[in-house]
Amino acid sequence: MSDKKILIVEDEKSISDIIKFNLNKEGFDTETAYDGEDGLRKALDWKPDLILLDIMLPVMDGFQVCKKVREVSGVPILMLTAKEEEVDKVLGLELGADDYITKPFGMRELVARIKANMRRIDPGNGHQAIPPQIQVFGNLEIDLNRYEIRKNGEPLDLTLREFELLKYLAERENRVFSREQLLEEVWGYEYYGDIRTVDVTVRRLREKLEDDSSDPQYIMTKRGIGYYFRRP
Repeated sequence: MSDKKILIVEDEKSISDIIKFNLNKEGFDTETAYDGEDGLRKALDWKPDLILLDIMLPVMDGFQVCKKVREVSGVPILMLTAKEEEVDKVLGLELGADDYITKPFGMRELVARIKANMRRIDPGNGHQAIPPQIQVFGNLEIDLNRYEIRKNGEPLDLTLREFELLKYLAERENRVFSREQLLEEVWGYEYYGDIRTVDVTVRRLREKLEDDSSDPQYIMTKRGIGYYFRRP
């Protein structure tokens, strides 16, 4: 992963330096910002492959930065927070963050989360092009190579995590998965106890996929169990 770029937006320099040192050892290329405004500028100009984004930042907080980035980019965003309050975690996910990790955290856990959230495709690597893999479900097209979803021929603006969740369920249509299973299989790390991550991502995905998110036709709920994908 030596060609992967990570932007660290963290106002506490001691924490930022520790993260940068450890990520550089892992082979990542890193850049730092110490306030939200500078972090947003570097996110747009430097175009990282993943953003580590603290919530409590001077000038512009992490929620504002996340919202602004999401207006123009689907780059994976991992939010850093010192708070345990549920509202902060849910709000970050609602604004388009892919994941969050609560301080204090171990570097092994952080690196594992980064690798789990990092884009798993690497276009333009010089190998022979792979034939398109497009799955069609009603008015939806899932392009597995381009990581694109099209509805009625128009591309939808999905985050990486939203795409991965849709892809996972669609490839296993009519099979019901618990929230715990989806956290482990789609998010790529062991279940840590917060199933709201899945619920919020499903809600955001329905808002983008469905004509009426209150009456979904694709991602269905099995009451008391979890979620499944249904071909309309």
